[in-house]
Amino acid sequence: MSANNEQTLYGILAEYRNPKELIDVAREVSKTGYQKWDTFSPYPIHGMDKAMKLKKSKLGWIVFAHGMVGFLGAVTMMYFMAVADYPTNISGKPFLNGPAWVPITFELTVLLSSFGAVFGMFFLNGLPKLHNPLFNAPRFKKATDDGFFVCIEAGDSLFDKEKVKKLLEEAGATHIEEVYE
Repeated sequence: MSANNEQTLYGILAEYRNPKELIDVAREVSKTGYQKWDTFSPYPIHGMDKAMKLKKSKLGWIVFAHGMVGFLGAVTMMYFMAVADYPTNISGKPFLNGPAWVPITFELTVLLSSFGAVFGMFFLNGLPKLHNPLFNAPRFKKATDDGFFVCIEAGDSLFDKEKVKKLLEEAGATHIEEVYE
């Protein structure tokens, strides 16, 4: 795409031949200190997290917290209903009957954990994102089939168009292009 005065540069997109080259360039980019960049491939690549120096996900903690809310909410709700609000003597069984509460406790724990997982993932990934400027690059369609890409965004504090192009070219890119918003 040619540079147009009305468009702003989103980033530099580079294509690589295979997953090994993509991991190698990810290591190089992370060494240089860029913060706003990402890799794209048609399938997960083992070791990419380490190459990109990504932090451990917070999603596990979000799911755990929602699960605890579900567990404590279920126990509190059943205690209130069976012991405090409307105690009913059923065949002489105790009001505080833990085994009878297991199914509901389990179901609410799993339900709220799954809500935490889905909505936490949406939140952490910045979704819904209906359009990404990378979709404007015709070659980027290969990312779902057989393309391996890295994109360094222009919003990065270290971004310099020529330096980024040189870095990606020296890392063995088969194609480099500027992507505009």
